[in-house]
Amino acid sequence: MSGEFRFHKWQWIEAEVFKAPNDHRPESHKIDPDTIKRGSVIPTRGDWQERLEWIQPHLLPSFEDLENRRQSTGETLGFLRPSVLLGLDITPVKEPEWTTKELTALQQEGLFDSEEQKQRAQLRKIPFEFHYRYAFDLANGRNEHRHLLTDWEVGGLYWNCVKTHGSHWEAPFRRKLEEELAAKDLLFALGTMHRFPGQWLIIGLIYPPKPQDNPQLSLDW
Repeated sequence: MSGEFRFHKWQWIEAEVFKAPNDHRPESHKIDPDTIKRGSVIPTRGDWQERLEWIQPHLLPSFEDLENRRQSTGETLGFLRPSVLLGLDITPVKEPEWTTKELTALQQEGLFDSEEQKQRAQLRKIPFEFHYRYAFDLANGRNEHRHLLTDWEVGGLYWNCVKTHGSHWEAPFRRKLEEELAAKDLLFALGTMHRFPGQWLIIGLIYPPKPQDNPQLSLDW
């Protein structure tokens, strides 16, 4: 977006929205970008206290709780705070370039909502998939999980590492996602795709500084 409609992360906006057609997930709405009005940016002071106030009500104690809620209410958005970050899997995709089917799916997902947007430079396809392996240490033992990372910032990190390190991109990429974020109070925002409501994805990473009185998130190998 450009001009008066461009806004920053963590910035309040006001806009007209309507329920997304053909998408039964309760959270799914379309936004009219021409109605966006920008508000204030939520500050980071106090170890992100004001930002975390908006996340805490949606934070669930385990992935099982997230999935159980989906089956009960249909909700497909939530936040998790993993006990342990186990590692990052990097897997080459079968088709490094967009297929016709994939381009059609992107358009159907609403990524290109207008003719003007369709004419813009085509998004580059990332030739790898990135999965986080993580776990929760619960009273009944450790529960491990593995989910695909679809956060746009992770894709941006990949392209930046390729730009600055060429074929040696993987080392700084892993350092950021496996070491630097493990030292933060790492939270996952999870969601699903409307065609596959039971298939969870990590759609966002939130990483405020770790409070001094909390044990540090460990990185197990």
